[in-house]
Amino acid sequence: MSVLPTKEDPSPSFKPKATSKTRLAIFGALTSAAAFLLLAPASRRSLVDNTLNFSGAGRHSTPGFCADTSPIPTTAPRDNVWKNFDVQEAVAIRQWLWEYKDLNGHGFNLTSELAATDLDNSISLIENFAPPKAEVLEYFDNDGTSPGRFAKIVLMLGAASPPSIGQYLLGPLPTPISTLSLSAAALELAPLRHIYTNPDVPYTGRIYAQNGSYLQEFISQMLAPLRNATLELLGGVVHGPVQAAAVGLEEPALVFGGTTPFSYDGSFRRTWIQLKGNAPGSFLKALDMYFYVDMTSMKASEWYLIRMVYNRQMFATTAEFLEAYSNGTLKRSSPPDTPTVDEESWATRARRGRKRDLDERAGPRQVSFNGPRYRVDKDSQWVSWMGWSFYLSFARDMGMSLWDVRFRGERILYEVAPQEALAVYSGSNPHQGSTVFLDGGFGMGTATWGLILGYDCPYDSLLLPAITHTASGTILQQDAICVFERDSGKPLSRHTGYMTREMGAMKGYELLVRTISTVGNYDYLFDYTFQLDGTMEVRISASGYLQGAWWDDAENSYGTKIRDTYMGSIHDHVINYKFDFDIAGTRNSLMAISLENEVVQQPWFDDDWGEEHQQKIVRKMIRNESDALLDYPKNYEGVYAIVNEEELNRWGYPRGYAIHPGVSPIHMTNLDSKRTKHNANFAKHHLAVSRRKDSEPSSSSMWNINLPGAPPVNFYKFFDGESLEQEDLTAWVNLGMHHIPRAEDSPMTLTNLATSSVLLAPFNFNDWDPAMESMNAILINVPEPGDSWTADENGVEIEYCLPPRVGKFNYHGMNTFEKDGTPGQPLRVHEMRQQAESYHAIFAASEL
Repeated sequence: MSVLPTKEDPSPSFKPKATSKTRLAIFGALTSAAAFLLLAPASRRSLVDNTLNFSGAGRHSTPGFCADTSPIPTTAPRDNVWKNFDVQEAVAIRQWLWEYKDLNGHGFNLTSELAATDLDNSISLIENFAPPKAEVLEYFDNDGTSPGRFAKIVLMLGAASPPSIGQYLLGPLPTPISTLSLSAAALELAPLRHIYTNPDVPYTGRIYAQNGSYLQEFISQMLAPLRNATLELLGGVVHGPVQAAAVGLEEPALVFGGTTPFSYDGSFRRTWIQLKGNAPGSFLKALDMYFYVDMTSMKASEWYLIRMVYNRQMFATTAEFLEAYSNGTLKRSSPPDTPTVDEESWATRARRGRKRDLDERAGPRQVSFNGPRYRVDKDSQWVSWMGWSFYLSFARDMGMSLWDVRFRGERILYEVAPQEALAVYSGSNPHQGSTVFLDGGFGMGTATWGLILGYDCPYDSLLLPAITHTASGTILQQDAICVFERDSGKPLSRHTGYMTREMGAMKGYELLVRTISTVGNYDYLFDYTFQLDGTMEVRISASGYLQGAWWDDAENSYGTKIRDTYMGSIHDHVINYKFDFDIAGTRNSLMAISLENEVVQQPWFDDDWGEEHQQKIVRKMIRNESDALLDYPKNYEGVYAIVNEEELNRWGYPRGYAIHPGVSPIHMTNLDSKRTKHNANFAKHHLAVSRRKDSEPSSSSMWNINLPGAPPVNFYKFFDGESLEQEDLTAWVNLGMHHIPRAEDSPMTLTNLATSSVLLAPFNFNDWDPAMESMNAILINVPEPGDSWTADENGVEIEYCLPPRVGKFNYHGMNTFEKDGTPGQPLRVHEMRQQAESYHAIFAASEL
């Protein structure tokens, strides 16, 4: 068991200070109040009703301005060994790779990432590699030396023979990391193989083309003979990249989107292309034309069309389609939906419909009158609140993760991290029926944009940055993470009682950490909520656009019509999480607690009732990995817990944490698809528990998306019959939703329904409820007749102050950096759109 003291500063006082500006403000407020009181009562009520002004000052009659809402600065107990490299560190590593020579004097012959094609060698990823857990624990718990830092390097080696994907570990890196220190250090660049069950990744398994313009050029040339047909049938044409750069194109443009996986085992590289309307909300505006194309060759000039489909008619070539189009034998589908002038913005976020009563007034706003109650080391990204503490880190594949999560000084979880985000679609058309996305492959970390203060997070939130170093260069998002405390709006505990100290309530305050990733059409909200009793809720929510499909009657079994010719298709979302528990140390076991029915006869029950039917608790230890691919019991009649059999609470039970399913705890529905044969095994159960190993850091990989038959990480291979008895254990838990689309998903999906959660809660970890330590609680004394009600609030009083005015809208976009660390040129709106939509291989063909 490890208890690490925290270096918390004494809580400062947040008494309002009456500066000269403050005194002027108070004088003005008092003068206004006096004028207000001279009004007749009816006028006062009218003024209050129309302006929402306060007529009183609560407990304090002379309010000052509220304290600074910035969190209290502190120093993390240890360095953040999981933190990604900063801009200059990545510059130094990038420069080292450009200058690298092996023992034979050979280098990588690199091409600049933004100029590279599939035929070149280029840097795809530079990222901090998590150190071995044993070294971290020695550093954190025993004052050992800080673990050495290593960089994970991914190179796209398209110019190699044969072309390959190079994955390496570079290190140990010197401190500090600079161009000079790296050149002087004895560094080893070693192949990174030990974290994969199948480390040889074929070049055909890469995500999408390094340069998307080649695919755009190929599609536009393939469809050039169809220009008149697509203009008549679909309302537009696909332009090439050169045409797309022109201004004032005569014909309306179409965009196209591809499906994944591109391959089964790397032996081919193919995708179904569907055309879409190039207008706001293009993700919804799918059109009835599909092309199955082969992109296996390294040369775009050798790509070719396998077949095309229009209105459920299949053609081997575009010429065959044109012949049917010209001779009148083509069966035409309905023309695409054409909205009325009043409905042109139906697929956008533009406000529409009737005004609601009082909606012109701003809604309630959260204010921390007494100042913030959490501490942050911004440099180390370490957060402390009400006994909780944790470190944050950020990575390319899945974004934010949490490390060394402690409650009341004890480590509960070594790591909390999303692993993969699966989306499996269904439909009777080629596009929806062949789509399986593993969004970690696209890079949910690089798809994280700035948060909208006041909308994505409360106005008084702390905003923290995130940085990634990928083929797009270094991307710094200043406002990627928000941290805030909130009142849950309900008591964490309460009771109405009549004996001494029975009646009272405790405020349900929570600390929430959030980040949002927009991968193509979908926006994923990742929430981590910390509660006063030691419970941690992990939640995923989704918004953004559906992946739209073309509607016809045959699609009715696969989705819901949202416009005359557009629909939303049924699909599963499954997001896999890793919970590396350390309950009173690293020696843990897996317990299954279930409820079973029994029939008993007791001598103290007479013949009025006879035998008793009741339930009982059955506790069972699951001792082997082979038995640890698990589903929740029917009717949720039980729970799984990670416990330490050698550490008991006062009442003789092993201390533990239970995994409680929250909202929509699903797993994947279709377990037999070839498109998820081995690459998404993590999604086929509600949860699983395995021995924790440095060689099994993730349930997926960035390459699993296109290799379902031969994935680099086959999750089932983690479960090889090893013991789970008092070992270091990891729980892999799925959240998600079966998304049955509805008309109300137009224009966008709502986070209130598209959400899923799990709660990690103490299970005999304590001897009593530790939330009883909270001073933000009330104890009510019930009076006898004639006496007054009295209460004890532990001396906690809410200061009343004037909160700062919400400033004008301010938003920080994406900051990019060149390979030498200088700021990159700001992207134009069209370029930002192309980059964002390329995550799902969708390429905008012209500016709007």
